[in-house]
Amino acid sequence: MEIIRYSEQIDAHAAISNGEPMLAVISFDCKKAYMAHIDEALEHHILLAKVNLPGAEIDRYFRIVFDNEGADWTFVCPPDYKGIVDRARRIAEFYKDGFAAISAFLSEIGLFADIKIPRRYRRHFDELSD
Repeated sequence: MEIIRYSEQIDAHAAISNGEPMLAVISFDCKKAYMAHIDEALEHHILLAKVNLPGAEIDRYFRIVFDNEGADWTFVCPPDYKGIVDRARRIAEFYKDGFAAISAFLSEIGLFADIKIPRRYRRHFDELSD
């Protein structure tokens, strides 16, 4: 995975070491990831724009906010993910793929931390348990 660090003023490694919040987007094919300090990018779609990618393509990336204690996954499964029509199967595949991609990204930057799905993003995920 190629990791592109967007940073005009802040050293990404120092920010992570200091526990400062960071944003990352990881492509569904796991070939590229982009990361930035949250103060520089503010939101995931803005991070994409800052690296000259269309912000409207946000649904083509796994999205996390992380620091040295863990990663919060913005769990939003696109309705066309991998062309899977069945909603439950699509969400399950998105979860499996996303967990693997996010784990690989965190490992590559030297961060071994928990991945959490905040309650506000658990709606799709909770449907699998019903």
